[in-house]
Amino acid sequence: MTVVLALRCADGLVLAADSQITDSARGLSYPSQKLHPFGATGAWGGSGARAVLTEVEKAFDEKAPGILVGSEDVSREVQEIVVPLLRHHYDSFIAEVPGEKQGGSTPATYVLVAGYAGDTPFIVDIDPHGLIGRYEEVGFHAIGSGSGMAQQAGALLAHFSMTHRDVDHGVLVAVRVLDALRTSSPSVGGPIDVYRITPEAAELLSERDIAKVRKRVQRWQQGENDLLDKLPKD
Repeated sequence: MTVVLALRCADGLVLAADSQITDSARGLSYPSQKLHPFGATGAWGGSGARAVLTEVEKAFDEKAPGILVGSEDVSREVQEIVVPLLRHHYDSFIAEVPGEKQGGSTPATYVLVAGYAGDTPFIVDIDPHGLIGRYEEVGFHAIGSGSGMAQQAGALLAHFSMTHRDVDHGVLVAVRVLDALRTSSPSVGGPIDVYRITPEAAELLSERDIAKVRKRVQRWQQGENDLLDKLPKD
């Protein structure tokens, strides 16, 4: 199961993901890097066919810097890169393999990109139909087979109004959501990856950085427990 989530804060964006890949056709699970840079001020993650995502990564590495500097519409530029790759794999997909009860997994793939083009933030996804989704105004989005659980967790924390708080608070929320999903779902696992994105740079947090974040999350949770104990009964 894959979860890639993006959220917007007052002064930045956060993109985060788990690192466990589940190959249900072969009964395998293994770690894999799901987040990648998108130029100097963006990052992206994907869910679905790994072959498609590998080709997307190569294309983004080549074209993302120019998109961030010179594009009038980042989402259209991303769509123009991803859709031909999707179409190629869909056209080549063999649905029924002789001698097997079922065909292989479909090459359905989602791509989620977050970053800054100049001072303008964007959260864009391309779905398996090639359609564009824009979520910078909504402030939260998730893709992957675990996206429904991530959306629910994000909704439970919505009252903290991340769009009005700084990006470091956003990092806390992202880590808290993913750690909660790792606890509740065995198919969400492995180390988590987090990009802290501002108009100046997209920074991939180190394991040490994330360990520090988890200590702050623990204090946050403890503070909630303490407050709950002090609430009046009427």
